[in-house]
Amino acid sequence: MIPGFDYLRVPVADGVSLNAAVAGSGSPVVLLHGFPQTHLMWRHVAADLAADHTVICPDLRGYGDSDKPEAVSEDVYSKRTMAADIVALARELGHGRFALAGHDRGALVAFRAAMDHPSTITHLASLDVLPTADMWEVMNGVAAAVGFHLYLMAQPPGLPEQMIAASADAFFGHFLDLWANSPDAIPADVRAAYLRACREAVPSIVADYRASAGIDNAHDLADRAAGNRLRMPVAVLQQDWGAALGFDAAGLWRAWAPDLEHTTVTCGHFMAEESPAEVTKALRALLGR
Repeated sequence: MIPGFDYLRVPVADGVSLNAAVAGSGSPVVLLHGFPQTHLMWRHVAADLAADHTVICPDLRGYGDSDKPEAVSEDVYSKRTMAADIVALARELGHGRFALAGHDRGALVAFRAAMDHPSTITHLASLDVLPTADMWEVMNGVAAAVGFHLYLMAQPPGLPEQMIAASADAFFGHFLDLWANSPDAIPADVRAAYLRACREAVPSIVADYRASAGIDNAHDLADRAAGNRLRMPVAVLQQDWGAALGFDAAGLWRAWAPDLEHTTVTCGHFMAEESPAEVTKALRALLGR
């Protein structure tokens, strides 16, 4: 648990409630976690922001202590559905408009929330991803092997779940080890909490990723074709994946976000844990725009 935060279970859809940590007062900021993590990844940043904001840190649908509905159709774990969860969560807590920051999978949910609910999301921060359609378009050749998990979990239901569940700690632990430049940023107790949460959520995590290879990509492509853009101030923090995979990250983001501040960071993927002061500074700068 994040010290000083209250924990709530908030209904957001039929049969689905989210676990959320809440603290502070002032203008609301919602922080969405990435993979293979839970809301705990925001523990440093959230505590700082709560000094002058209402901070809400949920576990996404299918993750952590939030509900994990069966993926009976592809839209159950679409980012559109998961984004609607977050809008409903904020509304249930009394916030009709709020700033939104997401890391990794949470950043994809945040992007979709900002596209689908532009009058609700006042500011958007994205940590270390590209929008789904762009992500698939830049993944090619041998360099794309770094994203092997994207292709594994894109396969039809059955085999991915079986393979991952058979060696869950090794699978999820691989990313915690590989993607961190500063392993000490994720202490043993937090690592154990992440692994336990992922071990208990293999079907829903796979369903989340599978949606990105289908319905989520279709939603992004439809918005691109319609010329839809993000209307709010946007801040993006990314590692230099563009140099490794041969794309212009800032240029890709600028096509979606006219009011963009793009920053390349030197820390690892888990930047809110590896470099929380840098992330907090960027979020405060965004909220001031």
